[in-house]
Amino acid sequence: MNIIKKYFPNIDETQAEQFAQLETLYNDWNAKINVISRKDIQNLYEHHVLHSLGIAKIASFRAGTEIMDLGTGGGFPGIPLAILFPDVQFHLVDSIGKKVRVAQEIATSIGLKNVRFSHSRAEEIKDKYDFVVTRAVMPMVDLVKVARKNIKKEQQNAVPNGIIALKGGELDGEIASMKKIATTWELSDFFEEEYFKTKKVVHVGIVAKK
Repeated sequence: MNIIKKYFPNIDETQAEQFAQLETLYNDWNAKINVISRKDIQNLYEHHVLHSLGIAKIASFRAGTEIMDLGTGGGFPGIPLAILFPDVQFHLVDSIGKKVRVAQEIATSIGLKNVRFSHSRAEEIKDKYDFVVTRAVMPMVDLVKVARKNIKKEQQNAVPNGIIALKGGELDGEIASMKKIATTWELSDFFEEEYFKTKKVVHVGIVAKK
C-alpha cells in the first residue's frame, strides 16, 4: 500500500482505505477463483494496482469522462483507476463470467459507486466512451479494430479520445502501422521499481466517424 502513496501522495482518506482493502479482498477471492497468478499475488500493489495506475501518469481524466476497461479480468486497470478518479464512470467488461464476478464483488466491498460490469465480448458492446483502456489484452492492431466503434466523437480531455493500453516488451512491430496516431510512454520514467523497466503505456487517438 505504501507504494501507492509514494507515487500518488494526494489521495484522500477514502481512497487510501479503498486501496488498503484490496490486499485482503484479492487474496480471499484469488484462493477461490484464480484471477491473479498464485506466485504473483504477493506483488499485488506493485505489479497490478500501481501498474494499472500508470495510465493516470499520462492522462488525468476530467469529471464526467466515460471509460470502458476491455478484458478487465479481476478488475485491472479499471478498479484502481475508478478509486483514483471517483468522478469518472467506468464500465468493466470481460468475456469470462467468473472474473467479472470477482471484480464486481471487490468493487461492491470497497464501496465503488462509479463502476458497472458486463460479462460480454468486446464485439457485443455498442456504447460509446471517451476512452477504452486495457492491460495486455490483444495486439494493438486487433484492439483498434475491435474498439474504435466505441470511441466518442466529442472531446473533453487534454488527451485525445482513443485507446490507452498497458503493454510490455518490444512494441515497434506491433504499432508500426499506426505510428502517426500512436504515442508511447515508458513507465520507468514514472516508477523506479525494476518491474517497470519494460512496461509501457500506449495511446492511440481515434477520430470517431460522424
